[in-house]
Amino acid sequence: MLKNIDVDLACKMLFELPAASASETVELGNALFRVASKAVYAKIPVPPFDRSPYDGYAFRGEDTFGATRAKPAELSITEEIPAGTRPQFEITHGRAAKILTGAPIPKGADSTIKYELTEFTGELVRIFEEIAPNSDIVRAGSDVKLGDMIVHEGALMTAPLISSLANQGLDCAEVFRKPVITVISTGSELCEAGSVLRPASIYNSNAYTLSAYLTGMGAAAINGGAVPDEPEMIAERISGALEASDMVITTGGASVGDYDWAVESAQRLGAEVLFWKIPLKPGGAFLAAVKDNKVILGLSGNPAAAVIGLLRIAAPYVKKLCGRADCFFPEISVALKEPYLKRSDKTRIIRGRLEVIDTRAFFTEHGGQGSETVSSLAGCDLLGEIPMGSPPLPAGTVIKAYRLS
Repeated sequence: MLKNIDVDLACKMLFELPAASASETVELGNALFRVASKAVYAKIPVPPFDRSPYDGYAFRGEDTFGATRAKPAELSITEEIPAGTRPQFEITHGRAAKILTGAPIPKGADSTIKYELTEFTGELVRIFEEIAPNSDIVRAGSDVKLGDMIVHEGALMTAPLISSLANQGLDCAEVFRKPVITVISTGSELCEAGSVLRPASIYNSNAYTLSAYLTGMGAAAINGGAVPDEPEMIAERISGALEASDMVITTGGASVGDYDWAVESAQRLGAEVLFWKIPLKPGGAFLAAVKDNKVILGLSGNPAAAVIGLLRIAAPYVKKLCGRADCFFPEISVALKEPYLKRSDKTRIIRGRLEVIDTRAFFTEHGGQGSETVSSLAGCDLLGEIPMGSPPLPAGTVIKAYRLS
């Protein structure tokens, strides 16, 4: 068992563990935030034909050459083409078709004009300016060309990707099965939400907080409830959860106090403890173990520390388990907007927001930074990282940050 290993090494050790995912088919209406299990290529262009961008008239641009307000081009109207209707007539010299938004461009036409820029009767349209050929037509394939990759393997299915599949006429999506991750909260002081709060107790918020983050990553999270600080009971609860889960996360008991049982509980299960404790603040109370090729993580009982441990160390592996290709949060360089007044004897993670001032990216602290302070995670879109051994840092110091959104 390794102890007090480097933050990046801990993340790397977890990420390199195997993570197999099975595939399944879901209806397109249920595909949001699922992970695509195979690439999808366009079998038809989008749009599938040249079409009009608005209500107006379709014609040959050369027929308007020389047109002015005093001497307009006069074109006879061949037909009206609503959306969903195939044109019946070819546009030849001196002719135009009334056309509505989204309707196919008739053969021979190479331009359109908005109806409000013209004068017209039921039989004739007047155009008062020269219109170049190939003007104001939405060309077939201008959005998606035949053979384009519209969804890549490992993509998190979002509304635009679902729209792309629907544009191909698909009503289903091939996705990875959601890995089941059970969250177990340890601590004799915990009360479940919805119950009466006992004296000297706190509500079990960690299960809900972590489950929400895991769901956002693409997993199926299960609230495994709270367990008292008893190693046998904790080990038994983890063992049961492992049978029904692909991964188990516990909170509490991962530090060094008299009632911190994470390591002992993992060992009682016969799990291989990979590492314990990381020089990270907050979130350094972190245990990683493996039992029957399934990962067991022990996170801090402090809510914000548990979230930061999950995001900074475990999130890439969780996303890999979900089948995602974008496993790592994007890294950017930002300048501290305000000075950071503390020394950092460990790698320090601070919660903040991105501000862009005169094209320069700044990090602004967002709310309290305590291990128990969850409120500062609301609205937080950056996790700033201050290297271990750093002195107090003046404003303007450039640090690395991870974009959460």
